[in-house]
Amino acid sequence: MMVEKTGRPAYLQIVDELHGQIRAGTLTPGTALPSIAQLCERFDVSASVVKAAISVLRTEGLVIGQQGKGVFVRDTPAETTEPEPSGATAEILDQLALMRQGIKELGDRLVALEAAVFEEQR
Repeated sequence: MMVEKTGRPAYLQIVDELHGQIRAGTLTPGTALPSIAQLCERFDVSASVVKAAISVLRTEGLVIGQQGKGVFVRDTPAETTEPEPSGATAEILDQLALMRQGIKELGDRLVALEAAVFEEQR
């Protein structure tokens, strides 16, 4: 599967795909995700795009990285036992959410601009 030029950022398309596999049970708790190199090849993207997708999954609590071993699908109970972020952590998470939204909006604008420019060149 390759990422498609739909206007949705490539890393979010990868997140969607991996979400689907985790929900469907194809990737079960404790299962290692494919390596960054394998994901790069599978989606035909750079390592930075794959790392961005994994970062989103980590932030959502779906996967956990183990240094030198890989990234694994998290056991669902682990998610419920985590304390709710508070204070500075909650503020940082809120700022990250705002930054992600801003980046998404910039990406959407860039896609619209590229579409207009490339449409003019035809």
